[in-house]
Amino acid sequence: MTSGEVTIGTFVDAGGIRLVELHPGEVWDRPLGDEERALHAAFNEVLAAGEGYPQAGPISRDEFVAYWLTGKSVVMTAWTGSGDSNELVGAYYLQPNGFGRAAHVANGGYFVSAPWRNRGLGGTLLDHSMTVARSRGFDALQFNFVFVDNPARRLYRRKGFREVGRVPEVIDGADVLILWRSLADLSPPV
Repeated sequence: MTSGEVTIGTFVDAGGIRLVELHPGEVWDRPLGDEERALHAAFNEVLAAGEGYPQAGPISRDEFVAYWLTGKSVVMTAWTGSGDSNELVGAYYLQPNGFGRAAHVANGGYFVSAPWRNRGLGGTLLDHSMTVARSRGFDALQFNFVFVDNPARRLYRRKGFREVGRVPEVIDGADVLILWRSLADLSPPV
């Protein structure tokens, strides 16, 4: 786990967190490696808890590949530990929110594993993703599916996102929000 690896910070009760960029693509036609298998398992845990995503988990390998890896601009995983004791603690992906002239707006998906929540990791992942999005040519970031009861909404507001839409009764009677933020205030790409 050395290719594309960066240390992003130190958190309460934890050592440094490393970010490792996976290599997504238009078509994922190879077996899952250790990192992708760990991401698949962790994402299924999030789905099993009914947290933040519309899928009713678990999802198959093919559904996971289609959702997390295929067509993404960036897939970043967050790890703690070293050697044989690595633990995946969170992840995010970025992709264009639209096509053609709308492809300058990014869309992202995020999760932090339950034991790692409320330690600042979500904010660090979000900050990192906004910088990466800007460096890859995106000028805004939009979330299309944020449940109204998602605790991360407070974080999104603190980071400058604003509500630009609301869709009523999407899943089990719960509304979802569409959130948007310009990335123009971040350093321009080099």
